[in-house]
Amino acid sequence: MASVPAVLQSEWTKIRTVSSTTWTLISALVVTVALGAALSALLNSQFGDLGAAQQATFDPTYTSFSGMVLGQLAMVVFGVLVVGSEYSSGMIRTSLAAVPQRATFLFGKILVAGVLALAVGLLTGFLSFFLGQALLGDHGTGIGEPNVLRAVIGSGLYMALIAVFSMGVAAMLRSSMLALGILMPFFFLVSGILSAVPGAKDVAHYFPDQAGSRIMQVVPDALNSSDRPYGPWGGLGIMALWVVAALVGGYLVMRKRDA
Repeated sequence: MASVPAVLQSEWTKIRTVSSTTWTLISALVVTVALGAALSALLNSQFGDLGAAQQATFDPTYTSFSGMVLGQLAMVVFGVLVVGSEYSSGMIRTSLAAVPQRATFLFGKILVAGVLALAVGLLTGFLSFFLGQALLGDHGTGIGEPNVLRAVIGSGLYMALIAVFSMGVAAMLRSSMLALGILMPFFFLVSGILSAVPGAKDVAHYFPDQAGSRIMQVVPDALNSSDRPYGPWGGLGIMALWVVAALVGGYLVMRKRDA
């Protein structure tokens, strides 16, 4: 029986020695910070062109996280690769032979990758915030203002939960290609489109990304966006429920099916 510390050490070795997972995390940080900085600078230069309603609901904190639209996709890829690459390479047979306890194997992998995703997410959040506020100039805010620190830390939690959710989906589907084929269009296209459709947005508000992103807002109706039936922590709680469901599903599939 493999010990938990040995499993954690093994999973850490797998992640840090595979270049694709390392570069995916670097991409998540760079893309999020760079795009957020670019849009912050753009909004600062064109703030006077915004409508009265948009100026009244301008959220400088949320603006600095504009790059999360693409950064979260890199986190999806990271989460899928952490789990799915073992299935595509056939290494899952060796891994389960070494660690036959399915729960220890799966949740050890998720714990190591989740902590790493959280660390990168928090670093990304703080870098995005401080650089974005510097580029917003007089329209920026400070870390000590009400609810700002909550939003910055929440951005890191959001990125980590996106990664862990993707791990659960990959465990259920047992295929990197299939998981990416579902998750990438969903987060990049389907969720955003449905959230703008009057008849569907009430349902889309409860999608994991739509609900979880509420934690990054300081102004409830940022840039005159639609109101949500829950607060920042309520939205993160909804996202956490999606994550738990994905992990339970992934574990049940791994427990009942052979490698």
